[in-house]
Amino acid sequence: MAMTKTQVRRAYAVCAQSLIDGRVSLDDAETAGFQMDAPIFTVGQTAELADIHPQTLRQYDRLGLIVPQRTLGGARRYSLRDVQRLTQAQHLSQDESINLAGITRILALMEENRQLKRQVKRLRRPAGSSVFAAGVDGEVVEFRTTSHYGAWRSDLYSQRLQITAPGGGSIPALTSGGE
Repeated sequence: MAMTKTQVRRAYAVCAQSLIDGRVSLDDAETAGFQMDAPIFTVGQTAELADIHPQTLRQYDRLGLIVPQRTLGGARRYSLRDVQRLTQAQHLSQDESINLAGITRILALMEENRQLKRQVKRLRRPAGSSVFAAGVDGEVVEFRTTSHYGAWRSDLYSQRLQITAPGGGSIPALTSGGE
């Protein structure tokens, strides 16, 4: 059953609150199927979630600390990744008394560290456990292989596959054994 737009927004709001509360990480949320960079939240929604003033968000945007995506009309839209960065920035500012320039550098290093950890995890997987494809916007998308994929690939190379042509005939697509 497909979720409605309202249910999806609620799910993202719950996920954002879980990020703020420290109950989940960005990687956990991504593994659960959330898109980290989807522009979901308005300035008001983000400010309410993070319990800060909307003007603070606008100031962070002007300073380049947390730069949200924009709608065609120019309105700011924040993602789960932005919410996580905002939470980290608030902690560093209020609890650690770090200035905004320091926070910007720390957040960049934290993101680099997170990406490197993901890369190490990916490199530790057995060879052939992932398939890469081009996404809609041309970005590289990684898919983890499953037993279904292995069975399909095995069938692909062990027998001659046929593709149905537009006129109803069949065309040999691939052959095994170098035919």
